[in-house]
Amino acid sequence: MNYTLRQLRIFEAVARYASISRAAAELHLTQPAVSMQVKQLEEQIGLPLIDQIGKRLCLTEAGVELCRHADRLTTQVVELNAAMDQFRGLERGVLRLAVVSTAIYFLPKMIAAFTQRHPGVRISLQVVNRDAVLTAMADNQADLAVTGQPPEHADITAHHFMDNPLVVIAAPDHPLALASKIKLAQLEEETLLLREPGSGTRAMIERHFAANKLAYRPGCELSSNEALKQAVQAGLGIGIVPAQTLELELETQRLVVLPVQGFPIIRQWYILQRRDKRPSTATEAFRALLLAQRVANGSASRIVHAA
Repeated sequence: MNYTLRQLRIFEAVARYASISRAAAELHLTQPAVSMQVKQLEEQIGLPLIDQIGKRLCLTEAGVELCRHADRLTTQVVELNAAMDQFRGLERGVLRLAVVSTAIYFLPKMIAAFTQRHPGVRISLQVVNRDAVLTAMADNQADLAVTGQPPEHADITAHHFMDNPLVVIAAPDHPLALASKIKLAQLEEETLLLREPGSGTRAMIERHFAANKLAYRPGCELSSNEALKQAVQAGLGIGIVPAQTLELELETQRLVVLPVQGFPIIRQWYILQRRDKRPSTATEAFRALLLAQRVANGSASRIVHAA
């Protein structure tokens, strides 16, 4: 059988997502190209690997077994490339990052600084919620990850590199916008707009209210900070977001930070790395760049003090 590592990598992605389209997006291929490679792999092996049940793809028994070996082989190839990158230094290579959506407000500047120093290293960036970030790490789909809440997992190392304060926001014409001091209990009477389940910010808010034995009135669930800020501006309720997302809205006076008791909640940004994975030179260099940022972001600090 003459199947290739490329075919196995494509099949592994299709199996992991149970989707041709999502695998194609990850691999930067067209859907017909992915389908063709899977079909050719089935022909070369002489067995069906995937069944279509309704709109969902399911692996056959042979497909499950092949996926197990394909996952092991693709992991070994990634480790081999990392080992070779050690000999090449930082002249070339790929650095795979998985980050939560809020990190996109500050991380591009750090990526730009890194690529200016090491133009031969290509960055592959996934921007997803916390659950998907941890999945990417568990599935060996990322070399490093950035999140505001590290997992309690012995196989993952987590190092703090920047503060991440959460603040309460409202539209400028909200009844609480002119208050000089707001008790946390007053928020029970307000409609609170929330991020989607799986978001680190959502999890922190729920823990904070539970720790203070308070309830909240849930409003819309939104899948990004930008959508949440727009909903707050429209008067649908108040929100709780990372201060690092607010610089433009505060400068243009489209939102205000409410002086709520117990806020800001100071969280931290963490860089995550697998203990069982040999890091490439590029991985170590980018990790060192982030760990050099062990002070709070200046604009975020100004926002918090302004509150």
